[in-house]
Amino acid sequence: MVNWKIISKIIGSLLFIEAFFMSWCLVMAAAHGEDDVMAFLMSTLLTFGSAFIFLFFGRHSENTMSRRDAYVVVTSTWLVFSCFGMLPFLIHGSVSNPSEAFFETMSGFTTTGVTTIQNVERLPHGILFWRSLMQWIGGLGIVFFTIALLPSLVGGSVKVFAAEATGPMRSKMHPRLSTTAKWIWSVYLLLTIVCGLSFWSAGMNWFDAVNYSMTTTATGGFSTHNGSGVFFNDVTLEYLAILFQFLAGINFTLLYISVFRLRLGSLLRNSEFKFYAVTIIVATLFIMYMLVSRLHYHYEPAFRSALFQVVSFITTTGLSNDNAGMWPHITWVVLGMLMFMGACAGSTTGGFKSIRVIMLFKVLRNEFRHILHPNAVLPVKVNGQSIPQSQLVSLLAIFLLYILFLMAITTIMTVSGIDFTNSVTIALSLVSNVGAGLDTNIGPVMSWADLSDPLKYLCSLLMLVGRLEIIAVLVLFTRSFWKEN
Repeated sequence: MVNWKIISKIIGSLLFIEAFFMSWCLVMAAAHGEDDVMAFLMSTLLTFGSAFIFLFFGRHSENTMSRRDAYVVVTSTWLVFSCFGMLPFLIHGSVSNPSEAFFETMSGFTTTGVTTIQNVERLPHGILFWRSLMQWIGGLGIVFFTIALLPSLVGGSVKVFAAEATGPMRSKMHPRLSTTAKWIWSVYLLLTIVCGLSFWSAGMNWFDAVNYSMTTTATGGFSTHNGSGVFFNDVTLEYLAILFQFLAGINFTLLYISVFRLRLGSLLRNSEFKFYAVTIIVATLFIMYMLVSRLHYHYEPAFRSALFQVVSFITTTGLSNDNAGMWPHITWVVLGMLMFMGACAGSTTGGFKSIRVIMLFKVLRNEFRHILHPNAVLPVKVNGQSIPQSQLVSLLAIFLLYILFLMAITTIMTVSGIDFTNSVTIALSLVSNVGAGLDTNIGPVMSWADLSDPLKYLCSLLMLVGRLEIIAVLVLFTRSFWKEN
């Protein structure tokens, strides 16, 4: 059965880390002398105290876990983190409704980027910093961060990594997973620092630069301003945002090997990266053509707007430099497909992942070949490696679940009184963790506060399901999972 003691011990250890990050926000609040100091002080103390309680119940646990324990740890960790993460909002009063506070926090940790706050510019600096920090923590995964920082606290870390990591293929740069995690987080941290310095050098003030760098490299999309992508209408800042969103969409293992080990050829030979880059180029040129021919944009603004939206949607960041809701409807179809597809596995992005799309196309191609050559053995290869049949079965299962979830969410939203266009884009936003709609009612610069409380809780859980790629959560609701054998 499930080893609740080790789960309690790990959650307690993780809560210490969350309290540590809250203390950063406490310093930020104190530095600006605003009214959120007490909120972060109380939240930090409550989180620290709860961490001791969890550790007390797990004090005699063995430092090993089964695969079953790993799935419980991952799902429960994200839920517990969100429950404690919403304390600063509730205590401060910036979000008084518990459903909205939970929604906001889950949106942050899962890097979805949707918000129920109508006017974020009224928030104090500490709360704004906490919103951005939540997305940065959740970018590569809460438990994965712990494996990098304190590997001894997570027994059976390979199983935990498998339960939380995104994509069908797990890349390791070192026999020790904790070392791999440190290297990947080092890339993530360096990318965030360079992004922040670039924004600051291009004219942002230091606070906006820090916040935008965290939400951009985490592909989350939370903003310190009411316009989610309001890069102050500056061309340089918009191109910098495009660059760092694009880099954050690349597999971080591949990014480390190609940049830090100076093996650029490995990047250019990688099938997923090539597909990711070509998709961006084709989608950008098509939307640019539509903007020039239909809406009479000039060439450079059309190119910049198209490229920004395409990169933002495929990386599931959700930032915006234009109102895509006013574009021709055919561009909505393209952006919706990008929302579903997502960028590369092993990045901070959501979505179905480009590698899975490649595998689906290859499976489909092989099926057509089998019609002509029924006895032929046609393996599915990606980057020269044959994909086992078990992974192909999992691929089709995940694809089916994605489609079923999109249909179910669309139906629920439509029955709730939301128009069909927004229902579809809300479904894509939640399952793919994009946080951007295409219509003018619920879009990238608007609030989701009009949803009912039950819908907010449902959307919060759907963000988590999307972040953990559906199966890792749904397996907990199967009867066989809870059987002793």
